[in-house]
Amino acid sequence: MAVRMITQSNHLYAFLDGEIDHHTAAGMRNVIDDALVQGCPKELVLDFSAVTFMDSSGIGLVMGRYKTASAQNCKVRVLNVNDRDMRVMKMSGLAKIVEFGRTV
Repeated sequence: MAVRMITQSNHLYAFLDGEIDHHTAAGMRNVIDDALVQGCPKELVLDFSAVTFMDSSGIGLVMGRYKTASAQNCKVRVLNVNDRDMRVMKMSGLAKIVEFGRTV
């Protein structure tokens, strides 16, 4: 599990890598939340292109970052989610609160 953070303009990019499950999600949350609080960006972009596996913890990861970002008046965009995980995310209702896309 790894998260690579990049700040550019008023955007905070989190490039997620590896598996997102109960064991790895907490570490990812901490890294992203620390960067969110320190940077106060206008938009948080979560890039899933290097995610190899995701269980329901991935939904919780996105939902929690949405709550943290919203408290700072920051939008959330989720990019490059594979088709299977995209279906699960949309069924969970995430499409009503975050924007989805395919490229950075």
